[in-house]
Amino acid sequence: MKLTICELSYLNELISSCVNTITCLSLFRNQVRDAELKNILDTQFPIHVEDYNLKVEFVKDVEKASGRLNVPQLNTSIFSKDINETQGATPVTVNTNVQTLNDREIALSYFLTLKRAGKEYAIASMEATNPKLRQFLKDAYTMSCNHSFEIYEWMAKHQYYPIIVADGCQTGEIAKIYNVIDL
Repeated sequence: MKLTICELSYLNELISSCVNTITCLSLFRNQVRDAELKNILDTQFPIHVEDYNLKVEFVKDVEKASGRLNVPQLNTSIFSKDINETQGATPVTVNTNVQTLNDREIALSYFLTLKRAGKEYAIASMEATNPKLRQFLKDAYTMSCNHSFEIYEWMAKHQYYPIIVADGCQTGEIAKIYNVIDL
């Protein structure tokens, strides 16, 4: 089964995205100061390289591509707690003369990269007609979700990303709109 033009186009974009992610992670790993964040980046880096290599395999020879990405389990041991109160974020001042990145800038940049990649994987997987490619893209989506959760939790733990909990009144107003369907 050959790639469709749509699949090839998505793979081209996703490979370019991987080049960017790997390049940025290489920089981030050299500049990060927090040991916990460095460990997260070091653990996630080889999975991004594997993801890139598998995409290249699909483009070079779709029939021979293994298509099996080592999807990491969701790591909830970093911060996970039941969120029941709002936790604000520390104010940020945008640095318009960057020489080096701080840990907050590194984490936010990587987090936003993962979120965007996840959206692209989801869309591409729904358009894929090759079952092996489709499964690979779904796995890559899960990888992005799991990686972004770890970064999100690290940012929340350090109060770099706000957690705003909906109050009972807000939840109640939405809950009143919908009713359970009985079949």
